[in-house]
Order: sequence, then C-alpha cells, then structure tokens
Amino acid sequence: MRRVTFDLDVLRTFVTGMELGSFAKAAERLGRSTSAVSAQLKKLEDQADTPIFRKAGRGLALTEAGETMLSYARRLVELNDEAAAAIRDVELEGWVRLGLQEDFGEAVLPEVLGRFARAHPKVRIEARIGRSHDLAERVLSGNLDIALAWHDGTTLPYSRHVADVQARWIGPAKPIEAGPRNGEPLPLVVFEAPCLLRTVATETLDRAGMPWRMAFSSPSLGGIWAAVAAGLGLTIRTDIGLPANVRAIAPGVLGLPALPMMALHLHQKDAELDPVAARLAEILLQAALETLPEGALAKESLPKVA
Repeated sequence: MRRVTFDLDVLRTFVTGMELGSFAKAAERLGRSTSAVSAQLKKLEDQADTPIFRKAGRGLALTEAGETMLSYARRLVELNDEAAAAIRDVELEGWVRLGLQEDFGEAVLPEVLGRFARAHPKVRIEARIGRSHDLAERVLSGNLDIALAWHDGTTLPYSRHVADVQARWIGPAKPIEAGPRNGEPLPLVVFEAPCLLRTVATETLDRAGMPWRMAFSSPSLGGIWAAVAAGLGLTIRTDIGLPANVRAIAPGVLGLPALPMMALHLHQKDAELDPVAARLAEILLQAALETLPEGALAKESLPKVA
C-alpha cells in the first residue's frame, strides 16, 4: 500500500471551505483564486484515491470518506499551526493584556487561550471581557494591548477592520410570545447604557416608526440571554455565541425592521506591537475569522498561525 503525505495547504483550504459552507468564500478568505481552490480539491481527491465529495442538488456534500477526511484535516492543520508557533520564538516571555466583547467570551476566548498557552507557556495573559466603548477607551489609555470589539465610532489610531457581521433580532427558542401585541410597544431586552447595540436597536425602531419600551436591562450578557429566553422581550446581537435557549428572528417577522451590519475591529495600543502581543493578535484574528457566521464579510485574510 502506497504511503500518502497530504498537502497541508490543501487540507487548510478543505477545512476552511467546509467551515464557511462555500469554497468560493474560502478562496476569498485565503487569498486564492477559485480555480486554484478547485485544483487543490482535485489534488485532495487524487491523494485520497477515493471520492471526497458527492453531488447533492446543485451543490456538493461529503462522502463518508470525506467526513473522515475532514475530521483528520482539522486536527492536522491545528497541530501544524501549533508546531509552527512553538518552534518560532520558543522562549517568548512577558505579559499581554487582551480585551474581548462578551459575545466572544465563550465562542473565541477558550480556543485563543488554549492555542497561545500551549505554544508560549511562559507568557502571562490578562483578559478583560467588556463592552465596545470600555475596551476602546482602555486601548486608548494604554491599559489593554489589543481588543476585539464592535466599532462604536470611537477613533483609534491603530485599528484593523476585521469583518462586517449582520446584527439580528434575537428572541426565545421556545414558542413564547415576546413580540408586540395589539399595537403595543415592542419590549426590548438590552444592556445598561451606554451600549452600542442598545443604541442601534432603538434608532432602528425609531426610523421604522415602531414604538418600543425597555422591558429589561442588565449589566451582563448572561442576564440578557435569561430575559430573552424567558420571553420578556427581544434583543439584538449577532449569530456569534448564541446560546441554545434563544434564536435569531428573520427581518419582517413580527414586522421587525432590518438591522445594519456591525463592524468588528481589532484595536491595538501601538502601531507595532511587541512580539508577545503580536503573536496573540494573530491567534485572536484567526479564531475570530473562523467564528464568523454565514453572510459575514471578512475584511482580513485568514492568517496561518497557531
């Protein structure tokens, strides 16, 4: 039996395309042409010596061999990236201060911390979960090295536009009446002011001429999810990090107006980060891009890091 050595670039393309649900999107994310991606997928099937894809309607689905390949491909790519980071700056030491929106606390932070700590165990990380305005202010004042946050209009000298993500109306997963009844104002569940998404919600409803009322406010995202799941009202977030007891509601349902895209930015304290912060920023950027929901518009290419 011949020994096969799979091409890691091909596996990365394969994994990215399956995670995004589109190899055209994978081509854009990875900075390749669609023809180059098609050639890579053909190479993968040639190396596997078995069909990886099967036709499913107008698209493609994985064969049983393809599903097995995807599982191994994810592990191989992740292990490759960890090895690359571990041998580069192996003695990296220091302290880095990271800020994240609450939305990314569960969806991104565990993976970021795990990848970074495995590659650079001597580095101490201080993480702060907060709101966009607070994180931006802390970066500006030098109290955070990097922060991943929704852009709230604050001008920061060193900020990268990572992606645009669709804001969504969020209601309870169970069929609980949480919308307006008989012309009554729409009940809103929001963060305490000041809050970017709270402002987006009320301004959107005002422009649409839809009455609203504050039904519940909380200083924490956990409180928001609990109130929405209980049917106290609707909130707006993105599809990132939604718990199972809530769901996104399509525009037009309940007469709800369409919401804007939210700009996701990676803020940094300095134009040139020190090696520790730069490495963590790369890992954070990769994790954020991999977490983007369908329909998000990535403004950065996926970096090849741990």
